[in-house]
Amino acid sequence: MGSLRYDTGMQVRRAVLGDAHVDRVEADKTAFDAPFQELITEAAWGHVWARPQLSPRERTIVTIALLAALGHDEEVAMHVRASANTGASKDDVCEALMHVAIYAGVPAANRAVKIVKQTFAEMDTEHTKMASEED
Repeated sequence: MGSLRYDTGMQVRRAVLGDAHVDRVEADKTAFDAPFQELITEAAWGHVWARPQLSPRERTIVTIALLAALGHDEEVAMHVRASANTGASKDDVCEALMHVAIYAGVPAANRAVKIVKQTFAEMDTEHTKMASEED
């Protein structure tokens, strides 16, 4: 049983990233990274993402811009995938990357654009596949 902040964080984390992602991370968790997982669940998800001042959509836009500016490619892709759960549109992400280009540099934005395009293409393919399987 975790703290209230941990429990809140886990709820927010699941809402943003999806159960499948969180279940995968939890299944792969070891004694080595358990303290780290607890930290990010409480601090990032239970404190920052749970704050009411910004919507999940707005937090996604800010997060993608920051991660792109810092060159954290895997995290950019993860949060682009999360946009499906937070309401951030492709246009929102594009605008965030325009800011990255101006404020963090064209090379950072260029790299992020490639990652975002690939991630959205994968998401579109997955959506199309799931829709055809339902028919």
